[in-house]
Amino acid sequence: MFTSERELEDRLATPSAALVTDVGELDGDLVVLGAGGKMGPSLVRLARRALDAAGRKSARVYAVSRWSDDAAAKALADQGVDVVRHDLMGGDDLAGLPDAANVVFMVGAKFGTSAAPYQAWAVNAALPAAVARRYRDSAITAFSTGNVYPLVDVASGGSAEGDQPGPVGEYAMSCLGRERIFEHAAATYGTRVAILRLNYAVDLRYGVIADIAANVAAGEPVDVTTGHVNVVWQGYANEVALRSLLHARAPEAFTLNLTGPETASVRRTATRLAAALGVEAAFTRRESGTALLNDASRCHGLFGYPDVPLDTLIAWQADWLARGLPLSGKPTKFAVRDGRF
Repeated sequence: MFTSERELEDRLATPSAALVTDVGELDGDLVVLGAGGKMGPSLVRLARRALDAAGRKSARVYAVSRWSDDAAAKALADQGVDVVRHDLMGGDDLAGLPDAANVVFMVGAKFGTSAAPYQAWAVNAALPAAVARRYRDSAITAFSTGNVYPLVDVASGGSAEGDQPGPVGEYAMSCLGRERIFEHAAATYGTRVAILRLNYAVDLRYGVIADIAANVAAGEPVDVTTGHVNVVWQGYANEVALRSLLHARAPEAFTLNLTGPETASVRRTATRLAAALGVEAAFTRRESGTALLNDASRCHGLFGYPDVPLDTLIAWQADWLARGLPLSGKPTKFAVRDGRF
């Protein structure tokens, strides 16, 4: 359990022995593009600590973002991270970005893009083309999303990496476009690429479980139309992102589903959260037979199972709310089924 955001951040930034070993095998520096988002600050802290523990204190970790939050930027700089202010979509020349042998690409546009789909394509597909040219000689891990798959039967075990994509809506289509652009770089430039299809990261301030918990705590009914989800502890997702740099390859990009092993019932999760919070859960609508689900068994075979299982995440989330600790106010909209975000 956690008593503060600082304790949570410390847990998220504590590297496993396996991560320390793997980053010790990386050559050169690390650039994280889009480091100011929900997952970015914890990923760069984790990378810095892992490199230090591996005896690679001289390797630099560059956190690139517009950094509208000066406090967040200063906190990273105080921990040995090189903060780089750069507007990747503002016309700034990417040649001005620092050189690095390793790149984690975390930039993405999702919410609000149904009203301006061109924004999704500009961020999710056009920008990767420029990044791929700028870092054509580096290893690149690029975050993607499970939304590139179609909704599948809840009893299917989820979509696997070899399944045909079936993106629903322009956001998901643009994310598949991002993948294709990085795949083109692998095939054309020989850029070593790893693509991570993530859904859904959890860190207690945001995520599917936080969304459900917020409804339950407020006495609002939980919509169970999308009745099943995959979630994964953010610390594990960030570790996989860093360790996957060793698996980046060309001319065929390395593609990996990244989520937890459980198919979580939304109704059961809400009921357990309500019991822990001492309230009653209310529900609306009925479960559909399909959901956005990924089979991440390949990921677990390579990197082990997440160190924080679903049961623990639910218990942590209930305790977090009971203590009055903050939520981000940025819902995942996991229940959306038409691809309009």
